[in-house]
Amino acid sequence: MRVAFVQNSPEFGKVKDNIDKVLSLMASKPSDLYVLPELFATGYNFVSGSELAKLSEESRSGYTYKIISNFARINKTAVVYGIAEKTSDGIYNSSVFVDCYGNFKLYRKLHLFYNEKRFFNPGNLPLEVFDYHGAKLGMMVCFDWIFPEHARCLALMGADIICHPANLVMPYCQDAMVTRSIENHIFTITANRIGKENRGDLTYNFTGKSQVTDCWGNVIYRASEDKVEVYCADIKIKDARKKYLNNLNNLWEDRRVKFYGRLRE
Repeated sequence: MRVAFVQNSPEFGKVKDNIDKVLSLMASKPSDLYVLPELFATGYNFVSGSELAKLSEESRSGYTYKIISNFARINKTAVVYGIAEKTSDGIYNSSVFVDCYGNFKLYRKLHLFYNEKRFFNPGNLPLEVFDYHGAKLGMMVCFDWIFPEHARCLALMGADIICHPANLVMPYCQDAMVTRSIENHIFTITANRIGKENRGDLTYNFTGKSQVTDCWGNVIYRASEDKVEVYCADIKIKDARKKYLNNLNNLWEDRRVKFYGRLRE
């Protein structure tokens, strides 16, 4: 299976231009699956709820969905991307999966970072693993990385690949995702953005370094800190289903679940 990330540099509020640039990047590198950054089309640093509301969209009828789903259909591929999702009960920082067959999956970010708590509703959908091209996929968004329970739950549900749209500003995540891959023996695809957003009283410097990590924790490729990039990697899904580390140690069978009760509190 060929998987890809796109690392972009969106201009805040310029949705059409940002999407057009990403479409051009994807078209230049054919892949079975693309992962785009969190809020890849709108930008990230909102200064008010009203500003966010103007840039938010319904997940399955908005402009972004129509354009991306059309790209997936024409190019016989699938795309995971981040949006500000408008609903009747508020706005969510969400990730959408859409493929060439019209299949649709939605994840709402569970763990909100900093000022996101002022504007977004916390996610309210259960974690889900779903099939695509013989692989089982799960989604997380940006700051979810710091909660190992998230990736572990997806892995226990059978995920081979975690698709991870992000707008990272702290320096630790890319290395942490190596650990998430090792401890769950799965592939992870982190799609981050680059650039700076200086709006209101906050400045965010995004760290780039999008990456594909294999189930042994090898970074197949890590992007630059400051360049727009698209990268494709060929992976073997079956590798993520071998949970043995050696003849005696199996990541799942060796778990001592009866001693982990505090994790449920």
